[in-house]
Amino acid sequence: MGSEAAAVVPTSLVQESFAELEKQRELITCCTLLWKELSDHFSTLERGIEIKSEALRSKRESLDGSTRRTLDSLRRRELSIDSAVDLALAKLDERRTAAVQALAASSAEANEFDLAGKLRSFCTKMDFGGFFDLVVAKRKEVELLRSQLPAALGDCIDPAKFVIDAISEVFPVDKRPVKSPNDLGWACVLILESLVPVLADPELGSARPLVTRSIRERAREMATGWKEGLEQHGGIESVKPPDAHTFLQHVVTFGVIEKDDKNLYRRLVVSFAWRRQMPKLAISLGLEDSMEDIIEELISTGHQLDAINFAYEAGLQDKFPPIPLLKSFLEDSKKATSTSEDRNNYGQTANTTCRKELSVIRAAMKCIQEHKLEAEFPLVSLQKRLENLEKAKVEKKKPSSAGPANKRTRANNGGPMPPAKAGRLTNNACVSSFPAGPAYVRSPSAHTTYPAAALYPYDRPSGHGIYGSRSPPALREPYGYPTEEAAPVALGASYPTPPMTYPAYGAYHNGMGGYNNGLAPGYQQAYYR
Repeated sequence: MGSEAAAVVPTSLVQESFAELEKQRELITCCTLLWKELSDHFSTLERGIEIKSEALRSKRESLDGSTRRTLDSLRRRELSIDSAVDLALAKLDERRTAAVQALAASSAEANEFDLAGKLRSFCTKMDFGGFFDLVVAKRKEVELLRSQLPAALGDCIDPAKFVIDAISEVFPVDKRPVKSPNDLGWACVLILESLVPVLADPELGSARPLVTRSIRERAREMATGWKEGLEQHGGIESVKPPDAHTFLQHVVTFGVIEKDDKNLYRRLVVSFAWRRQMPKLAISLGLEDSMEDIIEELISTGHQLDAINFAYEAGLQDKFPPIPLLKSFLEDSKKATSTSEDRNNYGQTANTTCRKELSVIRAAMKCIQEHKLEAEFPLVSLQKRLENLEKAKVEKKKPSSAGPANKRTRANNGGPMPPAKAGRLTNNACVSSFPAGPAYVRSPSAHTTYPAAALYPYDRPSGHGIYGSRSPPALREPYGYPTEEAAPVALGASYPTPPMTYPAYGAYHNGMGGYNNGLAPGYQQAYYR
């Protein structure tokens, strides 16, 4: 009986025991969760430290490599000083002899020279005024000038001083008493570009131009003067393309690039990215680290073709694939054309709209051919559309078969009315205020606005405070230099036309990799034809 009584456990004690066990279980569960949270936290910290450590290691390796390259460059510079001095002295003797011979030649003999001979004659005589006037006079022979100028400048006793003297009359400020012709920026750029291989170090190349200290300081002063003028005349928004291009090429040619001006260089490059030389100039200006940002900015503002050229120049075409960018450009251009309708001015704007569409297609085709993308983006559909537009353009130019009536009927009694005045017989619907021009249009930069955009393939010379306020005859400028062309067309008006259609790539819109920004972009500019 006693053992049975001892075996009986009160119910309250059992409940208390279970409650205690429940508390212990909750505590163990809480500790387990806390341990897991702490473990995850420390794992995250460990991974973050590893990532930062790897980034620091990679940066250190990059800096080590950059340091080695810099030291190697310095050693090469030091070793090349003697040879460079000997080479310069030898060239100086040759050029002095050539100059004496040129001075001995009669003016009659000089007049018989061809273009190359005349250029060399001016250079050997160090006649920078006659040289610059000759370049300006031969603006229709830009390709021939480009091929002849480096050799001619090589005959100068001091090529750097010769070029600075030649362009100083119009850059950074136009000092001519009669500013005609107005825009000579193209000539300055051409001469400065031609000087680069002449000044290149025989060992280090164009990375170290052979320029004396006095000439370098003079070039730096000219660049500073241009920047001061830029601030006084409204900043980058008011600068004209030839002026900006001249400034950038000037600092590259004479090696007077300033680290503090990198932001200015970047803004100028982006503002005039449609000029053909801008991608290479961006690299020469030391903007390699900013190329990705520049490309992304061009894409976001609807300048996809410019972005493609910058990507190829910087070797970033894998990160910025060109095919999606091309499709995005065509799609955005189609939207821009379909939304720019003005039903009240159809007769005046139809031809201009056709030219704009032709410009878009030709620009895309030129980009595809230049970068050899035919396998990925066949030209068949674009070529077919181009042919159809050309046929439509020809049809619009044909005169109407029905001529104006010679007599009109009175409304009251049906009798003949007097002949209408000649002005009233004109079919105003067929009169266009836009002069005929090539099928090229330009996309305005996101950073600059102009009353009317230039023609598409290459920039047309435009006036500026430096070169004057008037524009020269309408010319197309391949590679930033002028050739003969028709007058430009204004792009400020809206244009009625059915939406553009591209049958072979209409379905490409779904695979654009996010590049289609939905904007109605301005038309790409300046280096396709």
